This record gives sequence, C-alpha cells and structure tokens, in this order.
Amino acid sequence: MKQSLFKNNLLYLVPISLFLVLWEIAGQNAQTPLFPPLSKVIEEFGSLLRNGTLLKGLGASFGRVFIGYILGSIAGLFVGILMGVNKMAEYSLRPLISILFPIPTLGWLPLLMLWIGINEILPVTLIFICAFFPVAYNTLTGIKEVKEEYINAARTLGASSCYILWHVILPMASPNIFTGLRLESGMVWRTVIAAEMFAIPTGIGALLMNAESLIRVDIIMVCLVVLSIMCSIFERFFLWLEHRATGAWR
Repeated sequence: MKQSLFKNNLLYLVPISLFLVLWEIAGQNAQTPLFPPLSKVIEEFGSLLRNGTLLKGLGASFGRVFIGYILGSIAGLFVGILMGVNKMAEYSLRPLISILFPIPTLGWLPLLMLWIGINEILPVTLIFICAFFPVAYNTLTGIKEVKEEYINAARTLGASSCYILWHVILPMASPNIFTGLRLESGMVWRTVIAAEMFAIPTGIGALLMNAESLIRVDIIMVCLVVLSIMCSIFERFFLWLEHRATGAWR
C-alpha cells in the first residue's frame, strides 16, 4: 500500500518537477525579458505580495467570483429542481435554457457592456451566467436520472412530496449536481479574468493587461500561476465537499 502510494506521488511530482527545471534552464539560456526563468517569476511573485499589488488584485477578483458564483449556483439549483419536479416548468423553461446555454459566457460581454455599463455589476453578471446554466442543466439531468421505482417506493410508504424531494431525489441527483458545481467553479475564474482584461480596471485580469502593456512577462506569468492555483483550489474544494456529502453511501 505504501509502495503504491509512493509510486503515485512520484508519477505526480516527476513531470511537474521536470517542467519547472526545464523552464528555469530555458529561461536562463534565453536571456530575454520575453521568457523569464522560473527564479525571476518567483522573485516577482514575492515582490507583488510584499507591496500588496497581488493581494489587492486577487481580493477584487475573488469578491466578484464569490458573489456571482453563489448567486448563479443558487438560481441554477432552484430552476433545475423546479424543472425536475414540475413537468409544466420543464416544458416551459427547458427550450429557453437549451437555446441560451450554448452561447459562450464572454459572448454576452459586448451586450452587457451596453446594458449595464463598465462597473462592478458587469463581471458579477457574467459569472452569474457562467454558473447558472450548467448548474441548472446538471441539476435537471441528475433529477431525471433518479429511477421511478425509488420515488414510487417512498410514496407507497407514505412519504410526502417534500420528503421525497429532500431525502430521495436530491441525494440521488447529487453526483450530477456536484459535477456542475465543480466544473463551473474553475470556469468562473477564467470568466472573471477575461472580463477584467477587457472592461474592469482592477483585479488579476487588469493586472495581467497592465503587465502586457509594460512588456512585463514575469508579472503575466505570476498572474497565470495565481489563476491556475485558484481554479485548482475551487475545484478541489468541491471534490472534497462532494466526497463529504455523498462518499459514505456512494
């Protein structure tokens, strides 16, 4: 068991370590500001942390992601559950969601810039859209995959519709629901970065664009690393949450 765990960790760490070493070697040999070595990026990362620039930008981006993602997920869960348990709601809303869902989130950006303007509501609205449709669709799909015999068995035993929803349907649909939440937890970070790059003067995306105008590739790489870390943290949090919520009975 320990040997297998060691091999898994080795397989996990070796490619990353090799990539970092090659990055440092290539950067040192290139001797150009357009391709800084890893050591230079780490040095700049520390500098941005010390002067507060990175934390300020990350805080602004995190606030937008948190508000938009929470609101979009709650709305998506509500609409998905409503369509899953109510045939009339499904027939009414599903065609509309099927039409709007394929539109890329950033495709809404020009329209929202005209409707909302360039302000804090813009990235929050984009993140709301990014989270809403996949969560609603995955929630509906999960509910539809619950076998009718389980619902009928609970109803035969005298369970109310509310009890069946909370204790039969939602627990059995939870893998699909968590899949939607987890996938979009990373996507919302990509969305907020893009929104900040185009329309908002603060946040990690704005820092990235300012670095591009100054040809500071080391700062650009710092921003990309931070984006990767935040996406990974959010996705792993929902993996942990899914395991805590469904691991015992799954």
